[in-house]
Amino acid sequence: MRGTDVIRIGIDLGGTKIEAIALGNDGILLVQRRIPTPAGDYGGIVCAVADLVHGIEREIGKQGSVGIGTPGAISPATGLLKNSNSVCLNGKPLDRDLSQALGRPIRIANDANCFALSEATDGAAAGAQVVFGVIIGTGTGGGIVVRGQILTGCNAISGEWGHNPLPWPDAVERPGPGCYCGQTGCIETFLSGPGMARDHFEATGRRLTAVDIAQSSAQGDAQAGVTLARYEDRLARALASIINVLDPEVIVLGGGMSNIGRLYGNVPGLWGRYVFSDRVDTRLVRARHGDASGVRGAARLWPG
Repeated sequence: MRGTDVIRIGIDLGGTKIEAIALGNDGILLVQRRIPTPAGDYGGIVCAVADLVHGIEREIGKQGSVGIGTPGAISPATGLLKNSNSVCLNGKPLDRDLSQALGRPIRIANDANCFALSEATDGAAAGAQVVFGVIIGTGTGGGIVVRGQILTGCNAISGEWGHNPLPWPDAVERPGPGCYCGQTGCIETFLSGPGMARDHFEATGRRLTAVDIAQSSAQGDAQAGVTLARYEDRLARALASIINVLDPEVIVLGGGMSNIGRLYGNVPGLWGRYVFSDRVDTRLVRARHGDASGVRGAARLWPG
């Protein structure tokens, strides 16, 4: 390893797995590791992350910078993690504990912000000035990158569109399903994978996963097709509200729902009626780096 090589280590701290990578010059992947997340064990998670980093550095033979992507965010008010669906992390000084365990400064950001940063740097939105990154899977998250920099916000909640109400709701969408955040009718309750499954069951009495619904529609199942059409209109409305505020050049989709190919043609065909413009030039694209976007973005929290 040449002394001038820059090593950036990224960690994607998920509820079920912890993924770690090391990126070299020009974003070249040097090492990739994945382990199960110690369930409900905060101390075990801190130790597991430190062990992953140290193991990668022993293999490479060089110390690197460390960036962490995690559900939730560090509260500017308390310095503790908030809003994580890995609840054992909430109320903990995760950045300080990891920094102490590793013996160096680290950088930490919301996983959706890391996803957006990765795709804006060398992914599907490379070169765009304003990028909105969307993760739609078991939940609904978002991140904003402006001129190559994550927009965090003074409350560390920038991009959290999933906990706004679904815009332009019709009568059957009011007041909407209850959300874990305590509100009703949140975008997440409609656009997450479980949200689509719930909607399909309420309309048809059939319990199918979002993956099954998409596959059934592709095979000609009319009921599944109607569910997908409702989903597309809701996604178009939700993204139109983002376009009206942020006006991004590119919206990048990640997460399990991003694998539904028909979204990329149908949703832009619908959102024009909701966007306050005579023409919508925003592009809707699939993430280039797929599931690896989050961990790649975490590594890029440090400049090369």
